[in-house]
Amino acid sequence: MDVVRHGSWELVRATPSPALREAVVGLCAYTERGAPVRRLETPGVRIVVILSLGPGIHVSGAGRCTSFVAGLHDAHTITEHDGVQDGLQLDLAPLAARRVFGRPLADLANRVVELEDVLGPRTGELLERLYEAAGPAARFALVEAELRRRLADAPPTPAGVRAALGRVVATGGREPVGALAAELGWSRRHLGARVREELGLSPKTLARIVRFHAVTRRLEHEGGARLAEIALDCGFYDQAHLNRDFRAFAGTTPGDYVARLLPGGGGVAASDPVAAAA
Repeated sequence: MDVVRHGSWELVRATPSPALREAVVGLCAYTERGAPVRRLETPGVRIVVILSLGPGIHVSGAGRCTSFVAGLHDAHTITEHDGVQDGLQLDLAPLAARRVFGRPLADLANRVVELEDVLGPRTGELLERLYEAAGPAARFALVEAELRRRLADAPPTPAGVRAALGRVVATGGREPVGALAAELGWSRRHLGARVREELGLSPKTLARIVRFHAVTRRLEHEGGARLAEIALDCGFYDQAHLNRDFRAFAGTTPGDYVARLLPGGGGVAASDPVAAAA
């Protein structure tokens, strides 16, 4: 486990067990005690599951939420809490999430849904066991056990959609949609329909998000001093191209994004209150 402490918050990151490496993009436990915080949450090719063990948070467009699932989004959201947080965040690979939830992710696209509406009546029991568990390691083990059980009972995802998403991610979102469709032996229309049905967003939008997310990861580690070089490295034609996608997905500029990074990997501060972004 990797433990990060900074000021009023603590983050404990887990490395998924080998059997879940393809399914779990990230798993962490968090606690926060301090002043109210607003954060900018930007799109990524992952399904975020919050298992709350404390007070709820406000999410733009969804109101006050406790434990919830956020589907794939093509725009940013803003979260806000009153200064106290306890829980776990599970980031799932999209097609693994489709199997865990037993439903196409088109149902969740650009939505935040209460966890019980997705996982069903076992949700309350799982949260109670997590609350009573003795520390992060025991909680991680409970989450992994639940994932293994659900994945063992789930049918496989459609091979074509799995191949399409895998190619988008493997190429860093750079392969043209037409070329991707040709590789699969599909028409562009059929590719778009199948991917939207299973994931909720188009192949082109997913590719844009993959490129955008690659830039945000670089900015979080390197800052914005080499922005033009980072843009080219991540598949953008130029910095103007990057700026347009940043506006679309983050509602701000790359420079402002870097200026709002919270210390210690604590996320990105939001400039607008949730009510204004709802």
